[in-house]
Amino acid sequence: MTYRRAFKKGDRIQVNDMNGYVEEQSLMVTRLRSVKNEEIVIPNSIMLSSSLTNFSVRAKTMGLIIHTTVGIGYETPWRQVEAMLKEAADRTEGLLKDPPPFVLQKELGDFAIVYEINAYCNDVNKMYLYYNALHQNILDLFNENNIQIMTPAYEGDPDTPKVVPKEQWNTPLAGDQKSN
Repeated sequence: MTYRRAFKKGDRIQVNDMNGYVEEQSLMVTRLRSVKNEEIVIPNSIMLSSSLTNFSVRAKTMGLIIHTTVGIGYETPWRQVEAMLKEAADRTEGLLKDPPPFVLQKELGDFAIVYEINAYCNDVNKMYLYYNALHQNILDLFNENNIQIMTPAYEGDPDTPKVVPKEQWNTPLAGDQKSN
């Protein structure tokens, strides 16, 4: 494990489906702390026989790419979708402007094109916050532009697009409505 130098204390790593910050490495086990503050104990035999992803090692110097996908119908111009996804990344606080975000068309599916927005960050401690904010900005932008997100499942064209009208964006929860 020492000679591999795949991580150090404090790095955020993923081994198989386990993800967390390295807290301790001993002769028999490596201890991680998950983002939900759980202790994950991984036998070093698993560490040696598994692939390992280190999110921290290049994040500060080269940036780490976070990415997410959406499926959008063929009736929406791809240039408009790419512009909206880039704008969503631009609106997401903490994502880097340089290098700029980029969009890939991942799949030409039966009913939708799958687009992937890729944007750089350099703080792995906030990855989940960046994903959350990016998803919120994507939802807002597609609603603002009256474009329906069609994934993960699509069954047919509705009579009206499945978007949230702007006047309903801040609808209070049931029971929170003030009586007039």
